[in-house]
Amino acid sequence: MPLLIEFTIEGLILVRVGFIGLGVMGKHMATNLVKAGFTVSVWNRTRSKMNDILKMGAAGAESPKDVAERSDMIVTMVSDSPDVEAVVLGKNGIIEGAKKGQLVIDMSTISPEVTRRIASALTEKGVDMLDAPVSGGEVGARDGTLSIMVGGPRNRFDEAQSVLRAMGKRITYMGGSGMGQMAKLCNQVICTLNIQAVCEGLMLGASAGLDLNSLLDVVTGGAANSWQLSNLGPKMVKRDFAPGFRIKHQLKDIRLALAAAAELKLPLPATGLTQQLFRSAEAEGLGEEGTQALIVGMEKVAGRKLA
Repeated sequence: MPLLIEFTIEGLILVRVGFIGLGVMGKHMATNLVKAGFTVSVWNRTRSKMNDILKMGAAGAESPKDVAERSDMIVTMVSDSPDVEAVVLGKNGIIEGAKKGQLVIDMSTISPEVTRRIASALTEKGVDMLDAPVSGGEVGARDGTLSIMVGGPRNRFDEAQSVLRAMGKRITYMGGSGMGQMAKLCNQVICTLNIQAVCEGLMLGASAGLDLNSLLDVVTGGAANSWQLSNLGPKMVKRDFAPGFRIKHQLKDIRLALAAAAELKLPLPATGLTQQLFRSAEAEGLGEEGTQALIVGMEKVAGRKLA
């Protein structure tokens, strides 16, 4: 069955898009779809989070099933593997309202194994699924500049370009079902170790008596620079722990990465160590804070404050 389409006044062909999950990232991603001119239906477990986007012209749905009944492509952006399973396969889930030919695009970061299981269940109903996790944080979600790594049927990836490009700038096909999620876990391993490297470099500088702002100025201009250093380093120095990406979510992603590595019998020793430091920060009550609060875990190990 071909996708249903709508024609805008300008004559552009746009699919009807459903969006489930209006958290820190999802609210901006859904907003960008509305701004791009798509007809958007939204649902969120906490209904008050729907208010702002409804004012922009999105339609509110009563359940994930209702979203599926209103849409051609359905985007999910929720917290973890069980949450995706619930909104897709659970009671009043997407699968109950899905029609043959539809496409589900899961942009959450979840287990590759769970992704494949959900995709298989949808396939039995004639519905395809792309796993399309993102990197770029809240700023990237807000500005529509996310990096999106995609797994699933190549032909459906090609079909989804207009929707994906409303939310991201670099969109890369990674392979079959689950490979988008696997790419995201690689991304999270690299980010995790990079954040730890920033913590250690700043702690060394502080302990030696360097001015940390001057240190950041010089090292961000050289080979050591990275997104984490230039964006999170100054926040560590200022003790600004407002979340762009929360420690509790980073811990979830590390858990998924270590589980995937275990299935492949691959050791990730530095990732395992950094997981414990993130847990130390979480134990200090910082799970809801941004990942830059890892510096607190480092301070605890070092027995001294950064500043």
